[in-house]
Amino acid sequence: MRGLLACATLARRAAFAPARVRHLAGAAEAAEAELKKTALYDFHVAHGGKMVPFAGWSMPIQYRDSIMDSTVNCRANGGLFDVAHMCGLSLRGRDAIPFLESLVIADVAALRDGTGTLTVFTNEKGGAIDDSVVTKVTDQHIYLVVNAGCRDKDLAHIEAHMEAFNKKGGDVKWHIHDERSLLALQGPLAAPTLQLLTKEDLSKMYFSDFKLIDINGYSCFLTRTGYTGEDGFEISVPSENAVDLAKAILEKSEGKVRLTGLGARDSLRLEAGLCLYGNDMEQHITPVEAGLSWAIGKRRKAEGDFLGADVILKQLQEGPKIRRVGMITQGPPARSHSELVSSSGESIGEVTSGGFSPCLKKNIAMGYVKSGMHKAGTEFKVVVRGKSYDAVVTKMPFVPTKYYKPS
Repeated sequence: MRGLLACATLARRAAFAPARVRHLAGAAEAAEAELKKTALYDFHVAHGGKMVPFAGWSMPIQYRDSIMDSTVNCRANGGLFDVAHMCGLSLRGRDAIPFLESLVIADVAALRDGTGTLTVFTNEKGGAIDDSVVTKVTDQHIYLVVNAGCRDKDLAHIEAHMEAFNKKGGDVKWHIHDERSLLALQGPLAAPTLQLLTKEDLSKMYFSDFKLIDINGYSCFLTRTGYTGEDGFEISVPSENAVDLAKAILEKSEGKVRLTGLGARDSLRLEAGLCLYGNDMEQHITPVEAGLSWAIGKRRKAEGDFLGADVILKQLQEGPKIRRVGMITQGPPARSHSELVSSSGESIGEVTSGGFSPCLKKNIAMGYVKSGMHKAGTEFKVVVRGKSYDAVVTKMPFVPTKYYKPS
């Protein structure tokens, strides 16, 4: 990220620089031009967004306020995030549910219409291909969102299995919603602000609920979910209406909901104890090791008819060898790949995400440790820049979640 910003500075100076610098600036401009841009790109730039490359997209890491201030404001008031780099898709057909259940660990069939759940796409070894929120719109329509960095491999994986499934007489087809943009409105003012833009009674819509509704006059897919631990919504809106909807949300909040970038989004999800694919979950990490056993449906455990079920069911019975944990650390903030060692100096794992918590004003991290070292209160050391500092296992989420659920 710093590299692209430095190259952008070079570009501004190119007219007065020697040939080599002009060459570097030109290369930076070419690289930036290759990045995909969401429908809100110009809107971000106009509002002071600092754009950086992320998963092949040019995305705002922050705006004119600091990442610290933006994180705190989201929890105190609200934040509006552009997450249109993520990939929404629909599966339709008579066999949409059994097809999807062959690839994920969730009991999709058991969901009520208009509700969703977190799930994991697994491989033959039980490892995580990606995590996703899946929604059962109806028995013949599933809506899901996959991570931007996993889009190509996820779509190739789904398409290959769908082709084989249909050749055996299955009935499922898909549509990738590239015509839509995804916004995330999070924080305590999310619901009261959005309520001013729709006739739908949002007080009757609970965490993980999904509706097809008009918002500000636009036909939207609305899911009460998010990636911050706060109450909030993800709004899939036609791309041509995305900027106008963002403006309307900010105006209706009277300036209290702010545009919020990827930097604060990462702080917020870490405080909420949520995994970031590529850091805290990867192809060699199973849902059991990641602490997501709760996401495996009871019927799915009994039937064991998803990819990697033999590995996952064995871990459920015998226990995994490693486990994801949260921890409070001393010294400089621990970052991804910081080693974790026991008091005797034995390597017991590593940090996968870490940083300074803007809301708690202390260092937090998550990572994987050997089973037996995973219980709350367990103490060990974290190695940062060659020096050892104290760390203690702490229950997650670090900041209590505020999901809107029936009382």
